[in-house]
Amino acid sequence: MKATGIVRRIDDLGRVVIPKEIRRTMRIREGDPLEIYTDREGEVIFKKYSPIGEMASFAAQYAETLQKTCSMAVVICDRDAVIASAGVPKREYADKKVSSAFEEIIEGRSIYTHKENGERISVIEDGGSYYVSCAMPIITEGDIVGCVASVLPHDGEGVDRIPTDLETKLIQTAAGFLGKQLEN
Repeated sequence: MKATGIVRRIDDLGRVVIPKEIRRTMRIREGDPLEIYTDREGEVIFKKYSPIGEMASFAAQYAETLQKTCSMAVVICDRDAVIASAGVPKREYADKKVSSAFEEIIEGRSIYTHKENGERISVIEDGGSYYVSCAMPIITEGDIVGCVASVLPHDGEGVDRIPTDLETKLIQTAAGFLGKQLEN
């Protein structure tokens, strides 16, 4: 654990303000759920809670099924990082932070499709070897919890192709299905 040197007092209602610098660095937004942990030494630890992260193994199986049946590389992420993927190098994408451009797609709350000769949006912060072909945010009870995206390699076959109607429908279906699973 890393010390920040910041000290805050608890107010009369039991609240503590998390400093803006920490919220920005950790990508904590207003309304984000935080899980609270304690340990034997009296430490209280706040961790961002990811509902989609709770079903990571199920999401991984769904991504693998899409990849095997449709030959489509797929990533599934929460609002901050990739939690499951298929058809892309696992080491390159597993648990990597999403790029700010991909984060904007997620916050857009609607289907995104790559346009021919349009800007290639990388999934992860450090670029990666794939870009977003089609993406649909996962919405549960009105809240954005993540995103499902089909991706294409920056080099090679299929570069700058636009997603087919079938690909778009499959990504929308996956996002809708995962969203419904989280509501149950």
